[in-house]
Amino acid sequence: MPTPACRFEFTEDAVAFRERAQSYLAADPVTTTVVSTIVDRAIREGATEPPPHPRWWVSVVDEASGDVVGVAMRTAPFAPYPLYVLPMPEAAALELARLLHERGDAAPAANGALPSTDVLMGEVARLSGGVVQVHEHTRLFELHELREPRRAEGRARVAEARDLDLAQEWFGAFHVDAAIQAGRDPDDATADFIGRDGIAARIEAGLVWLWEDASGEVVHLTGFNPPSFGVARVGPVYTPGEQRGHGFATSLVADVSRHLLAAPARVCLFTDQANPTSNRIYQSLGYEPVVDMVNLRIVTG
Repeated sequence: MPTPACRFEFTEDAVAFRERAQSYLAADPVTTTVVSTIVDRAIREGATEPPPHPRWWVSVVDEASGDVVGVAMRTAPFAPYPLYVLPMPEAAALELARLLHERGDAAPAANGALPSTDVLMGEVARLSGGVVQVHEHTRLFELHELREPRRAEGRARVAEARDLDLAQEWFGAFHVDAAIQAGRDPDDATADFIGRDGIAARIEAGLVWLWEDASGEVVHLTGFNPPSFGVARVGPVYTPGEQRGHGFATSLVADVSRHLLAAPARVCLFTDQANPTSNRIYQSLGYEPVVDMVNLRIVTG
């Protein structure tokens, strides 16, 4: 059977992309959560000037049916401006890699669903003379029914404006500590790119929660994204090293998850497969694996 032909519709217009790809995004809103929340954020921010980094979305369209059968984007505002790739036919992933190479737009890094990300980046590496290396294996989980944990001492509260300095510090520390816990070089951790204004906006919207211990000290932070296509994504989840092992993360993730389920929304989160602690915590709460994803980098020379 011949492989269906696809065309690739690129746009820098978040509204146009969401309208074109909404049937694809809505069909599996858990798997597509990152693309959906980023395009929604771009629409909310409504910037009229192009950013100082690559920012585009592409819809992979089946020529015969006109249906969108895959999407990818390049929107990350930090070097090397990685791609984000969602499921698409293997032939489309190969052709997209070739098209990006021709455009001079083939990023040396990508995150996304397997196997599409692996296929696309393998072809980019072949065309550029590089070698693909795995930087991180991640797994996407969804919560269907919360298993109530034994609660830690203390209480949950929604972050307030007075918590901004602490939240900014912990948003940044989250990436470094996650790299250390997974055995990776902390100097190579993904930078926090939300920025102080972005964190302040999240606090104002009630998207950052804190756990206070019995003495009233803030000992843990859990954030989340507002629902897109009915799906909310939990993260970051951060406890300073000296406060770990007391169940603060388990208790607050449970509270946040319960809050989101009651919204009502479907609830998901990502884990680093190299971090057994976080994987154990989330599965103990009832989170179930949905799809494996990967962070790949191309090394040349």
